[in-house]
Amino acid sequence: MTTVGFIGSGHIGGTVARLAVAAGYDVVLSNSRGPETLKELVDELGPKARAATAAEAAAAGDLVIVSVPLRAYREVPVRPLAGKTVLDTNNYYSQRDGAFPELDDDSTTSSELLQRHLPDAKVVKVFNNIYFVHLAALPRPAGSPDRSALAIAGDDAAAKNEATAFLDRIGYDALDAGALVDGWRFQPGTPAYGGLYAGGNENFWESPGAPADAATLQAKLDAAQR
Repeated sequence: MTTVGFIGSGHIGGTVARLAVAAGYDVVLSNSRGPETLKELVDELGPKARAATAAEAAAAGDLVIVSVPLRAYREVPVRPLAGKTVLDTNNYYSQRDGAFPELDDDSTTSSELLQRHLPDAKVVKVFNNIYFVHLAALPRPAGSPDRSALAIAGDDAAAKNEATAFLDRIGYDALDAGALVDGWRFQPGTPAYGGLYAGGNENFWESPGAPADAATLQAKLDAAQR
């Protein structure tokens, strides 16, 4: 795998793109406003990056990152993602996305909605519980004592292996949190969300970032309640 496609190139998508390029991947970036609006980011990333439409980024990626507001998940191209591993960074914020009754009553999860929209893709939930500033600050080489772990959830074992390998290459361990249905354990409002990588600072956006290993993350996942 050499190319990572991005559907959405904002704070999280752009940060993952930077980490991917630093790890040696080629990246194809897209957003809802058109390739020309990504010139600054492409220039920053250099020759391993190019901008495209969402459909082109989906087709080009060996692995594809979907990082769009939940309200826009139905706009993610379906056919080009068939058979591919899709990393879903999204969260549900009703004040931004509007009300989704099936999420409000916990009858499903945000990543399960994306999986239903992409029936032939293999969705893995990841990058959902970490602030983009901390995501940029905490990568470490494999074996480092202060390496952080990120939770993943998905229904396809091979896709989770692919996500784990990608995380390892960009500087993170992966902790398997279960199937997509278990992704609620690191959604907004849970102990694993946000502050885990802020050294306990409740105002996590004020923290420069603090490492959190797999054991620390697992304890937060275990503490999650509905």
